[in-house]
Amino acid sequence: MSKNLIVSVKNRVLSLTINRPELKNALNRELYASLADQLERSDQDEQIRAVLLTANGDTFTAGNDLDDFLHPIEESGTPSVIRFLKAISECETPIIVAVNGPAVGIGLTMLLHCDMVYAGKRAHFRAPFTHVGLVPEAASSLLLPLAVGNTWANDLMLAGRTLNADEALASGLISRVYEDDVLVTESLKIAEQIAGLAPNSVKQSKRLIRGVSTEQIQAQMKREGVVFAQQLASAEFKESIAAFFEKRAPNFS
Repeated sequence: MSKNLIVSVKNRVLSLTINRPELKNALNRELYASLADQLERSDQDEQIRAVLLTANGDTFTAGNDLDDFLHPIEESGTPSVIRFLKAISECETPIIVAVNGPAVGIGLTMLLHCDMVYAGKRAHFRAPFTHVGLVPEAASSLLLPLAVGNTWANDLMLAGRTLNADEALASGLISRVYEDDVLVTESLKIAEQIAGLAPNSVKQSKRLIRGVSTEQIQAQMKREGVVFAQQLASAEFKESIAAFFEKRAPNFS
């Protein structure tokens, strides 16, 4: 178990709290693996009927840890990020997310695989892939337009627009906004309510509501993955990272 993920079970709700606030809860290989383990567990343990995901500190997650991009290592077996994406996209247990602050990159795209997304007032949402020479991932190029429509999706993915909590609510990306100090409490109440309902009815309803098949999602992830890997090796990404560390605007001329 990672110290960067706090895990508890109460009233049939599996609570997962990302706990890396000193690094704005950036997700690294260890966290991806721990999250995948717990999401897989939620489908195997009959005593778990709902999952609540949130984070400690003032940020939900700043996205993928840059160190993983800059210092890649070969993992034995399936890479942890791929395990996580597969687990969250195929999870049959309802996932409720309490977005307690900025949700950037995969912090936004993972939400498209969750069933209820609630946000605190200080939350904002950004997918700055084109700003760092990358492309959408986690099947977001398929799921985001379905969730919010093409114009909102293009504003987020191409222009890199940042949505505040109220704008995210208006777009359909999230379904409720709470005051920051009650966000997790209110989200937990809903998770416990769902956990008390007929479990097969809930799982079958989730499956029907999803609308997009697992096969479509996995196929889109693979397509995105090919282009994402190409961009990671590109001059555009290298220039973006150099500009970030040198605190200057990138030059793509």
